[in-house]
Amino acid sequence: MGIFSMFKKGLKKTRDEGITAQMDQVIDSYEEITDELFDELEEILIMGDVGMPTAQRVIRDLKSKIENDKIKDVKQVRETMKDIVSGIVWGGSYLRLRTKPSIILMIGVNGVGKTTTIGKLAMRLQAQNRKVILGAADTFRAAAIEQLQVWADRAGVDLIKHAEGADPAAVVYDTIQAGKARNCDVIIIDTAGRLHNKKNLMDELNKISRVIDRELPDASKEILLVLDATTGQNAVNQAKDFKDAAGITGIVLTKLDGTAKGGVVLAINNELDVPVKFVGVGEQIEDLQPFDADAFAAGLFDAKVPEDDKDITSFITNDVGDN
Repeated sequence: MGIFSMFKKGLKKTRDEGITAQMDQVIDSYEEITDELFDELEEILIMGDVGMPTAQRVIRDLKSKIENDKIKDVKQVRETMKDIVSGIVWGGSYLRLRTKPSIILMIGVNGVGKTTTIGKLAMRLQAQNRKVILGAADTFRAAAIEQLQVWADRAGVDLIKHAEGADPAAVVYDTIQAGKARNCDVIIIDTAGRLHNKKNLMDELNKISRVIDRELPDASKEILLVLDATTGQNAVNQAKDFKDAAGITGIVLTKLDGTAKGGVVLAINNELDVPVKFVGVGEQIEDLQPFDADAFAAGLFDAKVPEDDKDITSFITNDVGDN
């Protein structure tokens, strides 16, 4: 199944129960394009977890394009909206993994699917012949270490872990040493999934970053924030906090298939200026998908899947940076 097909499957709830269905109802109720139509569409976007700033931008761009293209037929509003959405969302699966080893820090609150994402990402990288090692630096929860061990076993990769309550920076140090000794391509670090306040988060991540900078000063580094799409605008607020504290380089949006709040992708892209690099559209390994703006917009508006729909594996392989 290609990436357009996967996004179409993953956004079904948003199309059937969320903003897409509501926009279709409104557009179908008008015989001509009016200011009232624009007002109703903006309200749907705001209520659909797109958020006010992004909703206002979408409608502003929609009005401009309709005026510039001299669009008169109300039926063309839907296709124009799809083009607007495709232009607003951005991102991609490209990970800066140019050095050997490269390092990926995974952050996010408990319950967002961070451990599962690490496991799936490790398996994806393994499938591309990259040797991966995991570090269990979320030492505050014994369950976090155990869950990561399950995924490490499933992926067939090594896991470096300490006892519950150990210093996370010490785990990171040992993982880096093991990664270098075992000639690994990618080191993935799981970090604490709790956010007491920005200062605590900043202090912990700064300590981990200092270890990485000292031990791997020239390594490529990605800081990926995992967010739960089902939380809608709360995910955007979480992302703002983590961005301020951690300097994130990309976002992984999980559980997109389980929510009608797929419009949150627009808010994340527009308000945070951080790329969505992967989305989760199901439980299987292949359901961790590289983000594609055109595929997202097509899936949101139920567009026809192109005949040359990209193959999932080759798409990810081609877009991950070479060592």
